Amino acid sequence: MSHLETTDLVQKCTEAGLRMTDQRRVILQVLAEAADHPSVEVVHQRSREIDPSISIATVYRTLNLLDQLNLVRKHDFHESHARFEANVEHHQHHHLIDVESGEVIEFKDDELEGLVQKIASRLGFGLVDRRLELYGKKRGHGRKTRG
Repeated sequence: MSHLETTDLVQKCTEAGLRMTDQRRVILQVLAEAADHPSVEVVHQRSREIDPSISIATVYRTLNLLDQLNLVRKHDFHESHARFEANVEHHQHHHLIDVESGEVIEFKDDELEGLVQKIASRLGFGLVDRRLELYGKKRGHGRKTRG
């Protein structure tokens, strides 16, 4: 995510009436720079690398607040812990989760987007949001080779 998108998140927080403390700015920065979907613990660890005074409680409170304001997306990916990503409107994508390794792959597919819109329209709906999570195993994983 770019610096511009981080600034956009800060602006959205301010517009929502959220006081932007230095610690909240650091947490937003960590989310904006994340190439993965970090858990609370990972956000905490990365935040403390920037500001050692940030507590795990601050991270939990901030992420919950950002989730309530729809500024982050919270995912469970069928795991025992939640993972988070910044909710940037023009960054709509879907997730493919490897059930064996836990790897999360983000993807976009214009054909799929068209199909989703077509289905919603056929059923008389205009979409306001959507999420697609696919779960699978990489082909060839766990197969025994014949020898």
